[in-house]
Amino acid sequence: MRAWRAEKPGPLGRTPLSLRALPVPAPAPDELVVRVAVCGVCRTDLHVVEGDLPTHKAGVVPGHEVVGEVVERGPEVAGVACGDRVGIAWLRRTCGVCAYCRAGKENLCPDSQYTGWDADGGYAEYTTVPAEYAYSLPAGYSDEELAPLLCAGLIGYRAWLRARVPEGGRLGIYGFGASAHLTAQVAIANGATVHVLTRSEAARALALELGAASARGADDAPPELLDSAVLFAPSGDLVPVALEALDRGGALAIAGIHLSEVPPLDYQRHLFFERNLCSVTANTRQDGRDFFRFAARHRLRVTTTPYAFEEADRALRDLAGDRVRGAAVLRLPG
Repeated sequence: MRAWRAEKPGPLGRTPLSLRALPVPAPAPDELVVRVAVCGVCRTDLHVVEGDLPTHKAGVVPGHEVVGEVVERGPEVAGVACGDRVGIAWLRRTCGVCAYCRAGKENLCPDSQYTGWDADGGYAEYTTVPAEYAYSLPAGYSDEELAPLLCAGLIGYRAWLRARVPEGGRLGIYGFGASAHLTAQVAIANGATVHVLTRSEAARALALELGAASARGADDAPPELLDSAVLFAPSGDLVPVALEALDRGGALAIAGIHLSEVPPLDYQRHLFFERNLCSVTANTRQDGRDFFRFAARHRLRVTTTPYAFEEADRALRDLAGDRVRGAAVLRLPG
């Protein structure tokens, strides 16, 4: 099979990603082999390829927003058949026995493993996934529309939960890419007023198309104080900006896996009056099940920019340069 490997993590200009011929993987006893139809291109892939995240598997195949068809099962797998369409997301395995797993917080498991970081992912014609971590997907969406839901959608959904948006509340969204454009729709469907703050003029236009009440520059103040905010842009400089935009008792959730350095915070301006600051770490499988039920009830408008499989490196460069409208998705042949 053909697969893209992150062989020498570093700046995209040094071509850290290379297209190789690799054996089709065999499943472990509890795994599925999946023929990849599409794979979303996520900013986390960019962090893996450029080395912002430490290397977990040398020469890993990135990609964790995979939609495909089951073509082989390990001997311990039950309840999934060859020919089934499944989704593969970022969270690949957890231990199942630690205090976090037993408390329903498996996203915090110290022994967690991740698709496209600890194990080869979906920038390939075939990949594997533990059957217990594969998702059944809602009807009514194309493969291309489903792919971004498997990370951009899931992380955005958890970020929305972590931001504790009150009923009818005012939500600020900083950065407006793949995840944010889905989170905005979740929030609006739940009655929130959404204000988008992002540097991209095209992204601001998309935000207004999707029902945002306002769309301004990333460093601008929203038109009203916010009950909640989610920071999707990987810029630590926006943390004090977003905190200062919160009303008393408001909450800011930082959704990215990687963030540039956060400047010093002023306690009175940014944190007093019980403003809350929290991070978002992956998602639980229950988050995924809840989100896909939501997506089945509320038809999300998924904006994608398609790329041929052979253009994975260009898709990452476009993502880094904010040239992607919505979510970038790799289409595999056949």
